[in-house]
Amino acid sequence: MTLRTHQPLTEAVLTEGFFNGTLPGVLDDDPWAHLAALRAEGSLAWNEAGGYWIASHHREVQRASTDPSRFCSEQGILTFEIGHSYPSPPTMMHTDPPDHTRYRALVAPAFRPSAMRALHPKLVAHVQRLLDAVPTGSPVDIVDRLTVPFPLLVICELLGVPADEWEKFYLWSEISIPGATDHTDEERLQLQGEMVGYLLATVADKKINPGDDVFSLLAAAGLSDFEIAMFAVQLLTAGNETVRNTMSAGLIALAEDPAQWQRLRDDRSLVPLAAEEMLRWASSVIYFMRTAVADTELGGTSLAAGDHVALLYASANRDEAIFGPTAATFDIARSPNPHLAFGFGTHYCIGAALARQEISVVLGEMLDRYPTIEAAGHVERTKSAIIAGVHRADLVLHD
Repeated sequence: MTLRTHQPLTEAVLTEGFFNGTLPGVLDDDPWAHLAALRAEGSLAWNEAGGYWIASHHREVQRASTDPSRFCSEQGILTFEIGHSYPSPPTMMHTDPPDHTRYRALVAPAFRPSAMRALHPKLVAHVQRLLDAVPTGSPVDIVDRLTVPFPLLVICELLGVPADEWEKFYLWSEISIPGATDHTDEERLQLQGEMVGYLLATVADKKINPGDDVFSLLAAAGLSDFEIAMFAVQLLTAGNETVRNTMSAGLIALAEDPAQWQRLRDDRSLVPLAAEEMLRWASSVIYFMRTAVADTELGGTSLAAGDHVALLYASANRDEAIFGPTAATFDIARSPNPHLAFGFGTHYCIGAALARQEISVVLGEMLDRYPTIEAAGHVERTKSAIIAGVHRADLVLHD
């Protein structure tokens, strides 16, 4: 059966401002209620204006992510890429096996378990230094003081670039996400040119002066400039956007629920579960798209070769069929928690272990320092339809 849902809802789902509550009359400032309504309408919804399907259920999102021979990434992963072709893949996420397998293998050593364990003391040191400078007892923007700089300092370490350049990396990362900033297209193009030039020059230098870092791995891999840029830009953006916005949204949720913060302080064994719930709750990556390789079906709906499907992770992660009647509730003890915040299958996030470790370190250090954390009211979210970002979140940290 083919489902064609009413247009205002499907337009709202993947329209700039959806998670910022800026579409009055359509969203009523509650995007999650509209995602629940979308799920209730059926497994797939058709967006007539955009010319693509929307998969809002966990089951269909997972199925479409599992088999790249049925649902490919090479024809674009964002809806505005429909009908557009690239001379070379702009990111590793735009590739499918065997190319994706080969590319992923090049940087996989940097994310192996032993490398992640070795990073732990440095993660702790970064968080401690940042928190030492955060005032207590009065409102402070936790995004500016902690959740932005921390993952960027870590990614600088991994890539092998000076840590004091993290602010430059932050700007470049933000302008790489459509809708995340107010820069004009001309400004974004100029900044993207600066970013690619810097990254290519850094990798070229690593060929002469290699180190124990990701850019040195790329320098030794015999890649073209297009491929180096593809890797470098993705590692820069993906390496901080997801974990930064997960920490921001998760800390807001904990500040709004003092009982759960106290429960974490009383039982530190819950920290890993809390990290998973923060990932589910934030759903920092709102969606990615896949394209049907041949005639197929998904969720009982027939799809033709070339049909595009937006995989709505933000909805899948609150699917009542998987997470039960408490799907809309933030629960630090949720188990099991099969969220799709890192994707699934071939494109499962290569940095997932690092992100989990970063979130756990932040929680651990903050639990040690602050008996309570309190929401101070001001939260500013981005207008991106791709990343559920948080620009500002004022909290009061009590010592």
